[in-house]
Amino acid sequence: MENKFIEFLTKQIGEKSLGQIEVISGVSKSYISKVLRGERSTPKPETLKKLSKALSCSYEELMKEAGYLNVDNNVSSVSIGTSFVRVPVFGEIPAGIPIEMIDTSYIEDYEDISTELLKGDKKAFCLKVRGESMMPKFENGDILVLLQQEDCKSGDYCAVSINHTECTFKRVIKHPNGVTLQPLNPAFEPMFFTNQQIEELPITILGVVVEVRRSL
Repeated sequence: MENKFIEFLTKQIGEKSLGQIEVISGVSKSYISKVLRGERSTPKPETLKKLSKALSCSYEELMKEAGYLNVDNNVSSVSIGTSFVRVPVFGEIPAGIPIEMIDTSYIEDYEDISTELLKGDKKAFCLKVRGESMMPKFENGDILVLLQQEDCKSGDYCAVSINHTECTFKRVIKHPNGVTLQPLNPAFEPMFFTNQQIEELPITILGVVVEVRRSL
């Protein structure tokens, strides 16, 4: 483990006692003490997440300082072996009326995905569904795994940016004269944009859904 991370962790602990940190985080003070002395390897992401609850820094900061994150174009990945990588969940995306653009500077959680999805230097990220416009196929609270790309096929389920300020999750239907952002729930109205609006607003694809995960 690099001394740089130990120095960062020591600074974040500050004047807090290891006993206090143990109570808040659930990580034993004996383990923390060994980490600070360099007698243990770099804590795993699960442990860092627990520690972040008791320290004056975020989970993402701890992950970066520990050397887990390689940030590129707002998409981070954490290697956890040859078969899986850990990708970030960037908060929520509305499955309804578009609202404020998703904040990719804030990582809410991580999901483990197969490296098979990232062949060819592809990048992935996750978003949590909020709303009911994509029911019944997608429910409120579902986690979407998306491949980061700027185009899609007609019929793909996508995270779509509108005017660089709003974002929504819809099925993208392409037409010769424009594109429809189609909800699955008939209670919600589709949104149609002409080719001119696509260029001028603009309307851009942020990512295409390749997997959906639902808590039981």
